[in-house]
Amino acid sequence: MSPEPVAAPPGPALPDPADPTRRTAAVRMPFPARLNPHAERARQHTLQWAQGMGLLTGDTAAAEYDALRLERLMAYFYPDARAADLELSADFNAWFFIFDDQFDGLLGAQPERIRRLVADLAATMAPEPRSPAGAPEPDGPLVRSFRDIWRRSTDGTPRYWRSRFRDHWRAYLAAHEGEARHRNAVRLPGLEDFLAVRRDTIGVRPCLDFTERCGGYSLPDDVYRTPALREMREITCDVVIFVNDIVSLVKELAAGDVNNSVVVHRADRGCTVEESVEHIAGLANARTARFVRLAADLPRALAGLRLDRTARAHVDHYVEGMRHLMAGNLTWSLATARYDAAGVAAVSDGRRRPWGLLVAPGPAESCSPPVR
Repeated sequence: MSPEPVAAPPGPALPDPADPTRRTAAVRMPFPARLNPHAERARQHTLQWAQGMGLLTGDTAAAEYDALRLERLMAYFYPDARAADLELSADFNAWFFIFDDQFDGLLGAQPERIRRLVADLAATMAPEPRSPAGAPEPDGPLVRSFRDIWRRSTDGTPRYWRSRFRDHWRAYLAAHEGEARHRNAVRLPGLEDFLAVRRDTIGVRPCLDFTERCGGYSLPDDVYRTPALREMREITCDVVIFVNDIVSLVKELAAGDVNNSVVVHRADRGCTVEESVEHIAGLANARTARFVRLAADLPRALAGLRLDRTARAHVDHYVEGMRHLMAGNLTWSLATARYDAAGVAAVSDGRRRPWGLLVAPGPAESCSPPVR
């Protein structure tokens, strides 16, 4: 028999969900955020795209999605992107969030069903079709829209960049099975084990791949894999995770989710919510400080590669892209309706987002309550 899903640890009253700024006040972000001027165009494009793909059905779903202003997150991530590139990034960001919301119900605690879904999605990225000739490809709104994003994103890109992009997407998809196992565990993992999974499901690595695409270049593998850039990518992942987990804490507990670094640290240390938030904010600050030092030392770290002026400019753009992700995530998170009182209410008491049931229900899901 499977163990009961982990419940959120008991403790004092949670912070006021209407005031996410109070929970992030301890986060010191040393990088400025800039908004792409094409944000409104991307908003209109992605609304039409998501409806056309069947991700959003009906006016209610479209209005609720639109209120979250998800396209502005991409406009902060890629402030200098061309309009067409920002539209595409807003499409894949819509897919990220809509896909994530599928796991607020029973699916989020069913690793086998997640594995089958992931296999269908991963098959769309195969270099060569895997289905027998004439056999239909897996379909449904999530698979169909993911296939569209993959084909548009990789069109005309170098093979080595496509390979990295594919690896990051596969890791992102597969890690949802690991999060399902966390929800079913008798005891939550420690913070480092949690981060090993969360660094994939946060989706930062595909977003950084898109930094290159928006910039019109692809870092060579020997540059991309240098230890300094690898550590800076991990820092970017962690800072986005910590900020997201602080600002979304009340919303995730309302949905019954425990995949949150604040919850994990609190369960491990037995401290209060406020103490755990303070600790996670401190980790974010320490990592951004380390990022600043690594960035300052990067010319020396890359000196052995003998990069020309163009290659150095590409590295500078890529590093600036990491700053945009960290700063933009915080700025957007404090403005979106996803984490305010209305966002918490939308997933409380068993409620689901209108787009939260795009995966065909399992045998018992149609008559069972959501995971709490």
